[in-house]
Amino acid sequence: MNYQLCPSILSADFNRLGEQIRQVESAGVKWLHIDVMDGDFVPSISYGTPVITSIRKESNLFFDVHMMVTEPGRYIADFKNAGADMFTVHAEACRHLDRTLDAIREAGMKAGVAVNPATPLCMLEHVLHKTDMVLVMSVNPGFGGQSYLPESTRKIRMVREMIEQRGLSVDVEVDGGINSETIETVLDAGANIIVAGSAVFSGNIAENICTLAERIEKRCGK
Repeated sequence: MNYQLCPSILSADFNRLGEQIRQVESAGVKWLHIDVMDGDFVPSISYGTPVITSIRKESNLFFDVHMMVTEPGRYIADFKNAGADMFTVHAEACRHLDRTLDAIREAGMKAGVAVNPATPLCMLEHVLHKTDMVLVMSVNPGFGGQSYLPESTRKIRMVREMIEQRGLSVDVEVDGGINSETIETVLDAGANIIVAGSAVFSGNIAENICTLAERIEKRCGK
């Protein structure tokens, strides 16, 4: 299984964004998590294609774009052109989820589906075969720095079981409240793509990444 630590730039210092992304890359990280928020699907507004286009020029990282946006299918071409590699949409935000996933793949990006803490997993049953990754939100989306919701552990485990029962090759990502203490819980539950924001960008970035990477190696033999 492919395990990746995926730092979220929502917690970065935007006055030093390029510098901090270079630090992340130098520390051996291969994925970057990019949260796009529209002020409608979630309360906050973050950033859009101009920021992604700008950092794409300077980075070879895999751009994991998390669309916390109402009807994200409207922006597939724009984010592909900006440099997104993975385009993850919320099941709750798409009127026609299966059609949106088809369009993402047709555009040449990997397709992810995110589910909020209160969203039942039955939303995934008919689209799982069209999905490259399921993102389990372990906080309610819209703000960084929240604490991990313990009930998310069972949900991660259930998603992994759904995937294995169908014989699919689908990544399980978890986002929200992940730090050096909670990372082992989500890895044990079946997550293999680990989003971390404050746990990476607060303090010494290289040391933080080393600590989290050691936890992943310890649990998964990466």
